[in-house]
Parts: sequence; C-alpha cells; structure tokens
Amino acid sequence: MSARRSHIKGNCEISRRAFIGTGSGLVLGFLISPKAILGVIEARADTNGLTANAWVHITPRGAIVIQCPTSEMGQGIFTSLPLLLAEELDAEWAEVRVVQAPASRDYINPVHMQTQGVGGSRSLRGYWLPMRLAGAQARRILIANAAVRLGAPVAELSTEPGKVVHKASGRSLSYGEIAAGTLMPRELPLVTEADLKPKAQWRLIGNDVPRVEVPTKVNGTAIYGIDVILPDMLYASILRPPVATFPHPQYAADIGIRPLKIDDREALAIEGVLRVVALDHGVAVIGADYWATVLGKRALKVQWDRGHRAENYDSEAVLKEFAAIARDTARKGLVRANGKPDEAFKSAATIVSADYLSEHVYHAAMEPLNATAWVRGDEVDLWTPTQGQLWAQEVAAKAAGTTAAKVRVHTTMLGGGFGLKTEQLFNEQAVMLSKIMQKPVKVIWSREDDLKNGAYRPATAQRLEAALSADGRVTGWRVRLVADSVALRARKQQWDQLKGYDVVVMSGAASTYTIPNKHHEYIHENRGIAVGYWNANGAGFTKFASESFMDEIATRLGKDPLAFRLELLSDKRGRLVLETVADMAQWKRKRSSGRGLGIAYYDGSEWNCHCAQVAEVSVDRSSGNITVHKIWAAVDPGIAVQPAHLMQQIETSINWGVSAALRERVTIKGGQVQQSNFHDYPVPRNHEIPEIEIRLLSSVEQISGGGQIGVPAVAPAIANAVAAATGARIRRLPMLPELVKEALRA
Repeated sequence: MSARRSHIKGNCEISRRAFIGTGSGLVLGFLISPKAILGVIEARADTNGLTANAWVHITPRGAIVIQCPTSEMGQGIFTSLPLLLAEELDAEWAEVRVVQAPASRDYINPVHMQTQGVGGSRSLRGYWLPMRLAGAQARRILIANAAVRLGAPVAELSTEPGKVVHKASGRSLSYGEIAAGTLMPRELPLVTEADLKPKAQWRLIGNDVPRVEVPTKVNGTAIYGIDVILPDMLYASILRPPVATFPHPQYAADIGIRPLKIDDREALAIEGVLRVVALDHGVAVIGADYWATVLGKRALKVQWDRGHRAENYDSEAVLKEFAAIARDTARKGLVRANGKPDEAFKSAATIVSADYLSEHVYHAAMEPLNATAWVRGDEVDLWTPTQGQLWAQEVAAKAAGTTAAKVRVHTTMLGGGFGLKTEQLFNEQAVMLSKIMQKPVKVIWSREDDLKNGAYRPATAQRLEAALSADGRVTGWRVRLVADSVALRARKQQWDQLKGYDVVVMSGAASTYTIPNKHHEYIHENRGIAVGYWNANGAGFTKFASESFMDEIATRLGKDPLAFRLELLSDKRGRLVLETVADMAQWKRKRSSGRGLGIAYYDGSEWNCHCAQVAEVSVDRSSGNITVHKIWAAVDPGIAVQPAHLMQQIETSINWGVSAALRERVTIKGGQVQQSNFHDYPVPRNHEIPEIEIRLLSSVEQISGGGQIGVPAVAPAIANAVAAATGARIRRLPMLPELVKEALRA
C-alpha cells in the first residue's frame, strides 16, 4: 500500500496508515499531523512532528473495538475518548469495546509535550479532532462498501446506530455484515471537519453514558498495577535514603544519594528474602513475597553518601528565606511583563502589598507507586500504572540496555495519579531488578516510601503588589514568586527551551484582570528537595495568593469583592461564571451569624475552562478550626462531552482543594520528611466534606479540560470567607488552626 497523505482542510492532515480489509473485520488506522491545530485546541510551543492516532476494529459480529491512547486513572477517559470516535462512526454504543492502546509514537497527543501520556487535563483537548475524524472516515468507508453491496448510490445512503440504511428501498446492512467482506478503496476518502456531525445531530457527545470501566471496579476484575501477578514472580522493596530525594532517570538533573556501605546480614536471614542489591539511589531487597521484602528492608543497616544539599533542608526556615528573597528587589528572576509596570508603580498614589506562603504537599494517591517487569534477553515487558507510556518505554529500554522497539508497556488501571505517576523511577527499578534476577519482579513502594521520598508540590513564597491611582484605579500589578523548579527536574527540555522560566510553577500566576501594567517574575531556588507535578500544578498556590489579594485590595478601596472583580474583568466567560456563582450563593443575602462568604475566580487559561466559586465558612475562635459548610461552583467548560462525568471530576477536585487548603502539608527537617502515613498526613473524612453545588455553563462551542479546574479557586474562596466572617486574613497554606488563631489575635 502506498503512504499517500491527503490533506484535511484547515486544521490537520490525515493519511492512510494501516487500512486492512480481511474476512476478520475492518481495521482502520490513521495518522494525524499537528499542522493547523490552532483554533481547535490549545497551541503548544514547537509541535513539529507531533502525531495523535486512534484505531477502531469492527468485527463481523458488529463489535466495535476502540483503542484508548491514554491512561484511565479515575477521570473517565476510557469512556470520553472512545465516545468521540463512536459518535462520528454512528456506532451503537452498546457494541463498543474499549482497550488500552500500546506504547507507540502513533499515539502522541499533540498538546501533551510531544508524547503519549495523560496529564494537565489535555486528553480531550488533544484527541477531540483526531478521534472524530477517524470515526467519520470509517463511516465513509462503510457507506462506500454498503453502496456496492446494496447496488445503491452513495448519495442515497445514510447511517443509523450500527448500520447503513437505504431508506428508498427499506434495506440496510449492519456494520458487522459490512465488515465481514469489506473492500478497501485504492485511495482513502477525503475527510474534513465539514464532514463531522453538527452539534444538533450528536447522540453521544453531551449525553451521559455509563463509564465503561466502572463495572470492573465494582466486581473486582479491574487490574491495577499492584494486582499484576506473573508465574515465578519475585517482589522487591527499596530502601531509600533518609533524606528526601527522588532521582529522575530521564534527565541529568538528578537528585539522589548513594549507599556507601551495606550490612545485609540480618535482612538475608529473614525467611523469604533472596537477595539484596545495591542501586545508585537505594538498596533493593528481593524476595519470594512482599512482606518478606518489607521485613528485610527494615533489617538493613546502610551508610549513605553525605554532603547532599538536601541534608540541610528545613521547610520552615526555607519558607522564611524564600519570603525574604521575594521582598528583595535586588534579587532578579525571569520576568513576563505587559505594559509599563515600573512606571505604574513609580507614579502610584498608593502601593498595596502582601506576602503569601505555601508548604509542600503530597499526592496521596490510593495506589502507591509500583511496577512489574519481565526482562528476557533484549525483550522487556513492563506492567505499570503510568501516566506516560512513552516515557516508561524510554526508561525501561535504557535500564535493560535495549531499544524502545523491544519494550512492551502494558498500562494498567491507575489508583490515582495527580501527576505523581508521570514519574518513572519505579519503572526503572523493576526493569533493572528483573534483568539481574532473570525473573519477573514486582517493585512496590509502601505508603511510607511514597510519602517520605516523594516529588512534592514546591514550597513557595509570593510577594504581590498593586499600584493604585488617586481615584482608586488599579494601574499596576506585580508578582514575585520564589520556588524550586518542577521543569528543571521533570522536563529538562522544556526548562531549556524557556530559558529557566518554569511554566508549571508559574501556572495561574498571570493575572486575567484588565490591569494595564503587569509584572510576573519567577525566581528559582534549588535546595535539593525533589519537586514534581501536582493536581492543578502552580495554580493551586498562585490563585490562592492573587485571588486573596484581590479581596485585600477591594477591602482597601471599600468595594464589594464581586463588584470589584467584575469592574476589572472584560472576559465574557469570566463575568458569566462570577455572576452565576454569585446568584447561586445569593451573594448579597444577609449572612448567617458567625458565617462568611468568600468568592474566587480562575480563568483556567491552561485548560480553556473557567471557574468561579463561593465558599461559606465558620471559624471556631477557641480552636482555630475552619469549617467549610458549602461551596458553590459555576464552571464554563464550553462543550461538556459527558456532563455528569465532568461534574464528578469538578466535585472531587474541589474536595482535593479543600483538603490542601486546610490541612495537607509535608514538613521537612534536616532533609527528612516528618510525616509517614495518613495518621500524620491527614486527608478529609466523609463527615468533613462540605456540601457542593455545581452548575455547568456552555457559552462557547470549544473543547476544554475540566479535571483540575475545581482546585485553584477553593483555597482563596475559603480564605476570603474567613476574612469576611472574622476580619482575619490568612496568607499561608495550609490554613492550620494555629495560623488562624494567630491571625485572629493580630
């Protein structure tokens, strides 16, 4: 077959990749190039060479097997992505079967860092057009074949769910019947966006269907990484250094401490322990069962390398140092500016300023890191709950000393990801140990391993300043943020391309309000502690600062916080969600005694999704405890592919945000994490979850990502509500009781 490429008008290009017609059914493969994706999905820097693929297989019995290119980690993507293809194929949803796609560059997501993986709420945005075009092209081929079989002109044929019909004669052929004897055209039919269904004809998009993976989760047949069992499989636990480090196997910007001397006599005496292996960054105990490896790990006596900068890390002292750096204008960082902020501040009648701090937080995924590898010569099989299939393949190939083509990645279900499972160290460990033992090896990190040696959300200090004119206008806005870098450690190429401006840490820092002169500055401080991706990334702390500061300015000017925001906001979608959530919460109503309402807004620029929230809280002045009674949220995602699924995602991200706002923190002294499990790293229990009311809006015909949109506005809405109820302003996350009492005394 030729590799002729036919152009899709305007937005992408589609080609024949693997069209095969046989008696076993119809297989459609397709290749989408990123050319001219602009305007359909969010553009990303340097997308040359990006591809995104999806395959559909139609069996003679009418089953439609769709491969999902990304990981299912509870966000419902195993339903939402295949549904896009099924919509344009005019498939009968009950006949759809979803399978996990293998690791392959055929599955690159054009808006996800030139790789196959999931993160940043980019799955729907990346595959929205490619999967619909694939479905439309498959439908076109089915119609062409039906025309031959029925002896009817193509123009007289149409489709109904699962079949091609000729209304004039009343005849029809099911997709299975057509697939049983498909003849493939010499040239692929040209499919453009004009061939896609108009919204008025959608049967599946916008109408909820049951999530395909939920029944397996309910009946216990869903396979998570930690469930994988292979013949003659061994287990491994890894003793990591007491200092919190997390090496990154893909980049030279490594963070690790080597074991210098190992006394393994007691470990090897434990029944079931087979071998102790020194690694560059730890010590592995390998055994016949998991519990034996845990006991063996506890029995090890290890002398570690010294002199690592993280040994001196004290999180409380670091926050104070970061705050001092943020206030010190002599310390320069990397700046993104609009207008002439320096002139605005020089000519200001008043300058308002405040410092905001946020501590490290941990992912707390229910399934800790794990992977199972089986190395046989230069062939590798890797079973992993990963957010990055190609990253896992790359790391496994390097660890085994083979090529990526020899590595098969089997993506399992993920028991939570939140950015943590973009990490690859656990995959590297499993492959290295399997190669040594010449048997399948499953590496399991315990909860304590996961927490004490994590890649945490960075600790930050932010200095915010606003320039006010004599008549009360905001003429200038300045943010100076001090933190370590996620990109330097986790995506070195991105760090280099942007010359050290960390867009992950600075996510949400750019003000969306119509202030003429803005200054956003990132100051990098590398203190040796591993930091990584987290739910909503930097927006979780940047919006806490900026939206809390908006209320501080409003109070200074004697203005209502809602009215003040609307005064400075020209974005129609932003105004819509703010006005809607205010109506939902009855913003102007008389407050209940002892309760306060707080409002916050996030434009969701990373995800093309807008969210405004109002929190109702009360504060126990004697204990300092904050109770969040209710949160209202108005969200404009544009097109909601599965509205009920999206509502679930928003609700869970709000709960996540509440937990991080009120209690979650990782404290580090002498480089050692002080928390070890959920008894000292608490997350909310059911009785602590606030009532949540969500309203979805759809003001634009655009696709967005909504999995994380609930997180950023939660903390500032709560802080603003506390200030409304008590007059006390909390400028640090988490808002622990002792901080609240201190603010009440101020």
